[in-house]
Amino acid sequence: MLDLKNELNPEQYKAASTIDGAILIIAGAGSGKTRVITFRIAHMLEMGIPQSAILALTFTNKAAREMEERVKSLTQKKLQALTVSTFHAFGVRILRQHIEALGWRSNFSIYDETDRNSLIKETGRELKYSADSMDIYKIGTLFSDIKTGRKDWDKETRIYKQLYEGYQEGLKLFNAVDFDDLITLPIRLFKEHPDILAEYRARYRYIMVDEFQDTSHQQYELMRLLADKNIAVVGDDDQSIYSWRGADYLNIVNFEKDFPNVVEIRLEQNYRSTGTILAAANGVISHNTNRKDKSLWSGNGSGRPIEIFMPENETAEADFIVESIQGISMEEKRPYSDFGVLMRANTQSRAIEEAFLENNIPYTMSGGTSFFQRKEIKDIVSYLRVIANHDDDVNLLRIINTPRRGIGRVTIEAINEVAKKMDVSLWQAIESILQTTGEECPVSDKTKADLEEFKNIIEGQKQMLSGHGLSKKVRAFVDQIDYWGHLIADNPKSEKAARYKMHNIESLINSMDIWENNPDNTDTSLYTYLNRITLLSRDDMENDTNKGTVNLMTIHASKGLEFPVVFIAGVEEGIIPHQRSIEEEREEAIEEERRLFYVAVTRARNRLILSSCQHRRRMQAQIDATPSRFLDEIPANLVQYHEPPKEVDSQTAHNILEEMKKKFGM
Repeated sequence: MLDLKNELNPEQYKAASTIDGAILIIAGAGSGKTRVITFRIAHMLEMGIPQSAILALTFTNKAAREMEERVKSLTQKKLQALTVSTFHAFGVRILRQHIEALGWRSNFSIYDETDRNSLIKETGRELKYSADSMDIYKIGTLFSDIKTGRKDWDKETRIYKQLYEGYQEGLKLFNAVDFDDLITLPIRLFKEHPDILAEYRARYRYIMVDEFQDTSHQQYELMRLLADKNIAVVGDDDQSIYSWRGADYLNIVNFEKDFPNVVEIRLEQNYRSTGTILAAANGVISHNTNRKDKSLWSGNGSGRPIEIFMPENETAEADFIVESIQGISMEEKRPYSDFGVLMRANTQSRAIEEAFLENNIPYTMSGGTSFFQRKEIKDIVSYLRVIANHDDDVNLLRIINTPRRGIGRVTIEAINEVAKKMDVSLWQAIESILQTTGEECPVSDKTKADLEEFKNIIEGQKQMLSGHGLSKKVRAFVDQIDYWGHLIADNPKSEKAARYKMHNIESLINSMDIWENNPDNTDTSLYTYLNRITLLSRDDMENDTNKGTVNLMTIHASKGLEFPVVFIAGVEEGIIPHQRSIEEEREEAIEEERRLFYVAVTRARNRLILSSCQHRRRMQAQIDATPSRFLDEIPANLVQYHEPPKEVDSQTAHNILEEMKKKFGM
């Protein structure tokens, strides 16, 4: 028997034990909502409600799995007839049963983004759309917005209406649906076939929706059609951070309108964070106007003040984060897995990753591609590795035809054959081919000339091996191989994407510049630089397997997670709130950024450390950075500011030295 009263606090108990009717559970950060949902399902089963009558919907497969496992653990039953699912997986289940009523066959394919883009391209070719008008990413986003009701056709977009209709016809022709169809087609099915809807409503008499603030209009509509009267939704409008994905926290308001006599239950006791961290979070989020008024509280004691550091620039910020992690880890005997380093944008990761690598701190990157794993960075670093070591086969293969220089698959196979036969590296095989003449040569004269050009490019960089001016030489080399032209050719419809990638390369070169101008570096050769940025394998980095890895991630990726110690990097205007939101000049955009900051703050259990740089590098210029407005919204009595160390003048240094001599009797 479940003992709800002893296992749950009074509000949690009310939420878990109220089964009938419409219930809105406002669950603040860290208030134990997953616990409430799982106890609620277990209680329903104990009260004799059949497994098959319960439907629990959430947003990620991971959340669905965790929910199901916890219910099984509580009930000690297999629960094969219980439906715990994501919205999209549930949509697939409905369509597999009934899509024939809409004109598809039951063995339909689900198109991913690549398939969708291919169909848009093919449809555009058939309809004679010009290449210049076919920005596939932009068109795909528009089609998704139209299909899900986020946008209507207007003067600007109407030129794509015929293409959209052709795309829709193509999907049906190929017996396929796209990702948006997994929600929109079940809605259409239920509206056009009331008998099918009645079947589902009769089966699922008890419905629960987790992370309700993240539902889109379409997901809400699907839920509203299915629900009869027993529906419980769990969410927190203060953690709604996915408007760009179609989420609308105002669905909470719609729910109260569509389901009269709704019972509202608020979970405000936070089991995660200290009182100080919660007071800071409450202070910030109270500046949002469109929200349910709530105030989280904690029984965990007040804890340490919020620490704010203002390092000189992003390099100093990264060093500060590394030194703090090392210090706290030693002092408090914490494994690396206790630390979360959060950032608003992927572009912030480069300096932090470099500092982690340099100090052998193992880390995992979530919510974005590691800076050193981005294609354009790997390309340039591969060139540098081959310049430093011509016999590096892996990196040579990566760059031999990047940018394209006519060395295709057939040529690479020929080089491989020679290398195998002679038992030499690919570079030595190329040299051998270049010395072979006549019919014995395995490649054409044209290909031979292309290989000669590649060899000359690599051998022409000997000056890079010396220890002076590496960043200038690399910048000149990037220009020499016309990597910008390569990016434009690879991104013909989006110069913005090409510019973003070029900006990443510029960021890499800037980091070289900072590194080689550091007076502590006595050896600034290419070899030393490459050793420095070598990505160590996790086995090498984790010499103590119990220490785990530091969690480096975007704030969006951190939602639902918690860490004893949290760093939020780059708490500056233009980063958080993001420059795009500032430029929009819409209060809703700033409010979403504030919710994002609130999510970041409430990930911390014991200690929260914020950093706001005084200067930040943008392209080749240092710009003055301004602390984020959100820092001013944290109540001043909760904050401890750490002034950056100031340079000591020679007279003060002399006086300090004299004082020390006196103290130690020197």
